Amino acid sequence: MTLPKSKKLQMLEKLTEEGSEDPFHWYALALEYRNLERHDEALQTFTTLRTRKSDYVPMYLMCGQMLDKLARKDDAREWYEAGIAAARKKGDSHAVGELEGALAALS
Repeated sequence: MTLPKSKKLQMLEKLTEEGSEDPFHWYALALEYRNLERHDEALQTFTTLRTRKSDYVPMYLMCGQMLDKLARKDDAREWYEAGIAAARKKGDSHAVGELEGALAALS
């Protein structure tokens, strides 16, 4: 049995399918997929966002956490490290601290 898509998911899919350049739309869609445990679609959406807007720092922590939860430690590490670099480039010390903490917890 297939469950009907939530209105939020439908709206986010429509916005991104129409080519939205707003990184938050892509980020919110990836989080929605993640929350629905549609991990492949979440990773694909995070990756698309990373390609389009690599300086959108919040995605790195969220994607890394998802990958860590899926026991994909090497992939999570790569996302965290890329996020640390992006956060440093933006001067976002709070994000750097969060990402470094997540990276340290991977071991």
